[in-house]
Amino acid sequence: MKGMTKCTIAFAVAAALAGCATDDPNRRTKTGAAIGAVAGAIIGHQIDGKSGKFVGAAVGALAGGGAGYYMDNQQKEFEKALLEEQQSKQLEIERLRDDTLKLSLDSEVSFDVDQSMIKPTFRPSLDKLADVLIKYDRTIVHIVGHTDSTGSESYNQSLSERRAKSVSTYLEQRGVPYDRLRYEGRGETEPRESNATAAGRQLNRRVEIYVKPIVEGREREAYESPSY
Repeated sequence: MKGMTKCTIAFAVAAALAGCATDDPNRRTKTGAAIGAVAGAIIGHQIDGKSGKFVGAAVGALAGGGAGYYMDNQQKEFEKALLEEQQSKQLEIERLRDDTLKLSLDSEVSFDVDQSMIKPTFRPSLDKLADVLIKYDRTIVHIVGHTDSTGSESYNQSLSERRAKSVSTYLEQRGVPYDRLRYEGRGETEPRESNATAAGRQLNRRVEIYVKPIVEGREREAYESPSY
């Protein structure tokens, strides 16, 4: 360790000792815990070796070289857990640039017409999706709702937001932490196909889930709204 880092540890240990009463029977345990916490923080880059200040590095961020492998494994688990949904065309899984995973949910099977409440028959699929998200927790989950062009633009925007929020709320209830979830609606602005046909409108009514890795040094990118 560099001299400044040693000084930082010494200072922190002294502070820990000062904070423990001399007659405290747990003094040794508390002091040992304080030393371990400070040393661990320096090793984990939570303390700047030069200034001695906490720099707030993201806990659990992936090293750049390991992000691809991590997302490879997560994709395989999604594909295994949701095989039935993929075979029945209820859900698509894609790998995008920057290792983001995109899961597209068919609104015909996940919502009734003009409704934002998730169909009971689709909840088991979301349960399986949630289980994988919980296991691979070094990601931020963006839920984006889309509609076709039937109806007014303002109504479609509202409906897409409500559907995205419904999926977000359900995943949270299944154990995905709230601070990993982001949701938004984009209404009719991003069609996959022409709205001139029934088949095209069906494809445009969808909810997309983007799973973005938290990469060390680029943590902010994981929280940015997906634009692909």
